[in-house]
Amino acid sequence: MKFVETYGHDSGFFLDPSAYLAELPRLRGVLPPGAWAFASEPGHYDIPRADRCVKDLELAGIHPATDKSGRLVLDFAPNRFKHESGLRIGYSGVRHFSIAYHHGIDWMRVDTVLLDEILPDEEGGCIHEIALTDASITVRCQDLEAVWGSAE
Repeated sequence: MKFVETYGHDSGFFLDPSAYLAELPRLRGVLPPGAWAFASEPGHYDIPRADRCVKDLELAGIHPATDKSGRLVLDFAPNRFKHESGLRIGYSGVRHFSIAYHHGIDWMRVDTVLLDEILPDEEGGCIHEIALTDASITVRCQDLEAVWGSAE
């Protein structure tokens, strides 16, 4: 990620979205509409308090299209201590999708979201990067739609 900082250390994880939050106002009108709506949603980066903060969501499903439609869906289950509902992100016009596994944490049952970042892509659309506790996801697409309550 270019602006959001996430990394593990002896006592847990360091997370800092402040540089991205400073950059975010400049991305209005540059990011596709769905990507902008999700990135700028109130509470998205409010780690300790917001129900709609992505931090601690659990990766629950990856659903690529089996045709050439360019669709991809990622499902995230709620963390029972923090979220009222899960999150489903649907991507359109996907040009690239990858998961890089780090396999450095063996004490967690599932990969959970640390933070994410959405930036404009040089080829049009956007790049959505999601840092997980033991992996990272990158999606290059035309746009995305994030719906809370869809991945319980």
